[in-house]
Amino acid sequence: MLDNNIKNQLKSHFESLTQPVELLIALDDSNKSTELENLAHDLASLSDKITVLNNPDIDARRPSMVVHSSLKETYITFAGVPMGHEFTSLVLALLHTGGHASKAKAEDIEQIQSLEQPLNFEIYISLSCQTCPQVVQALNTMAATNSHIKATMIDGALFQDEVEQRNILAVPAVYLNGEPFSQGALSLTDILNKVDAKGAARQAASLSEKAQFDVLVVGGGPAGASAAIYSARKGLNTGIVADRFGGQVADTLAIENFISVQATQGPKLVAQLEEHVKEYDVDVMYNQRAANLQRASNGYEITLENGATLKAKSLVLATGARWREMNVPGEQQYRGHGVAYCP
Repeated sequence: MLDNNIKNQLKSHFESLTQPVELLIALDDSNKSTELENLAHDLASLSDKITVLNNPDIDARRPSMVVHSSLKETYITFAGVPMGHEFTSLVLALLHTGGHASKAKAEDIEQIQSLEQPLNFEIYISLSCQTCPQVVQALNTMAATNSHIKATMIDGALFQDEVEQRNILAVPAVYLNGEPFSQGALSLTDILNKVDAKGAARQAASLSEKAQFDVLVVGGGPAGASAAIYSARKGLNTGIVADRFGGQVADTLAIENFISVQATQGPKLVAQLEEHVKEYDVDVMYNQRAANLQRASNGYEITLENGATLKAKSLVLATGARWREMNVPGEQQYRGHGVAYCP
């Protein structure tokens, strides 16, 4: 199922596993079940921390595989064969279930751990969808951190009956406890703000307590990143407030007009921009949208959508642009795979 190059890479990654991981597989007589079974045994052959067992749940979707921790009693399910864009989601689920620390922000992890209500997320995806892994991985992080939370990735191509029954027209489509929760791109912070109203209020209060910035940049695209770097290099107290870092560039598959770089991809360029900004003492406030701007006695005040207020002596507005969208089924799913904007 996995070639030797991938196996060698995974074996190196799995050396960081500190806790046992069980792969509970539920199969039928389909070819996809055979693929999933082979994948599970390939993964188990790469670490003595991973074992494969039959899933005793007779109502489980088939084929499916549960990444289970018997120590923490956490469950992350993949209904279908998580290859393509979702293979990374599977690898991260194994690592986080096996004790490898998540790269999520410490305050997000703390907020996840504080959730006490049962949350059962179902995420309908397509293996060709570029947006889906972000949502799957965010929800998997929650499920690996808190035993009250369960996450199930569902390949819509294999479970067409469910897709038709729930009238799902585009992916990712998320259901929470059997009810529609969201559709389209969603970050971990977005999810937490939706399920934990008190957490959103705490976050707003924390942001409002920040001291006045010398320079506050509104927008996290290339222009905003550049402004923040120049400001921080001059020793100014600098902050960035952005809905998401990278902006529109993050969704651009191929970039061939960035000076000095002959060709790159949007996500790669965004990661490099973010890494560059973090080399300096810049306060980056993610997943925040500015709602109002007004002058204050000694500068400016920005009010965010969550009600928080940020103060700054000077502002750089780098809010960028957005593609014009038609909001038709499949537009998000096939962005970069037939749906283009630059023409």
